[in-house]
Amino acid sequence: MVTTLETAVFAGGCFWCTEAIFTRLTGVISVTSGYTGGTVANPSYEAVSSGETGHTEAVKVQFDPAVISYQKLLEVFWATHDPTTLNRQGNDIGTQYRSAIFYTTEQQKAVAEKSRELTGEREIAGRKIVTEIKPLENFYPAEEYHQNYFDKNAAANPYCSLVIAPKIQKLVDQFNVSVKEEFKTS
Repeated sequence: MVTTLETAVFAGGCFWCTEAIFTRLTGVISVTSGYTGGTVANPSYEAVSSGETGHTEAVKVQFDPAVISYQKLLEVFWATHDPTTLNRQGNDIGTQYRSAIFYTTEQQKAVAEKSRELTGEREIAGRKIVTEIKPLENFYPAEEYHQNYFDKNAAANPYCSLVIAPKIQKLVDQFNVSVKEEFKTS
């Protein structure tokens, strides 16, 4: 039986972090860093970084629902970024770093809304979730140097070791059973 792949789009702050997380999950076929949620066609990184295009840094995740569910992707999403800070993730500030889920089907919308509701019931550090849930209209892949950034630059860029690596460790610690074998630590 051939499984049809599905697409999910998440904005969890810096796309370098979000891409590194989802790339490591079993059942995820590909992850593309890019821009969505704005008003400018084919924006550049510089334009998005200005905060004037309305876009957010996001990742497009192609996954096999027979191996990993959309619900599991949402669980990872909630756990690996701060969905309670408006237009901010850590030191990254601006609308381009907002927390958002861009659904591709009505079923994804319903699952995402229910997941946000359940996650919000327990609040996170006493704060309410501010994550947007919106339909995906357009997704523009980021420039090539942004793709697979962590794996290409982990040793050379301190941001990778200081910001991204701890998030990956959190993923491995909390979701080990869902992590691809080659990314598990012993």
